[in-house]
Amino acid sequence: MSVDVITFAPTDGVMDAMSILLQQGISGAPVLGEDGDLVGVLSEVDLMEVVVQDSYYNENVGIVADFMQVAVEHVEPDMDILNLAQRFVRNHRRRYPVLQDGVLVGQISRRDVLRAAMQFYSG
Repeated sequence: MSVDVITFAPTDGVMDAMSILLQQGISGAPVLGEDGDLVGVLSEVDLMEVVVQDSYYNENVGIVADFMQVAVEHVEPDMDILNLAQRFVRNHRRRYPVLQDGVLVGQISRRDVLRAAMQFYSG
């Protein structure tokens, strides 16, 4: 699990968010409200809507809240690796926010699960 997670606010400019995802080489990030609660996720797929709308020529195309997914699936930090791997396979997600007592504590990716499996099987 990554604990140093890039996050966005719903009011961030969507083009700024797109730039950060590209610069950081990540495919998405959690969106946190003013009180720090998880309110959404913004991913490359969501940003395709910017391209589809042909609005990327206008730097005032909108804010993160206009494009983010608000139905956010998350996992708990104590979820076992097998159930987590099954969830990744079943839902075709790249990452899940990790919440503990409703607070974002990290993010786990498919690659994190594969690393953990390698450590487990390597002894």
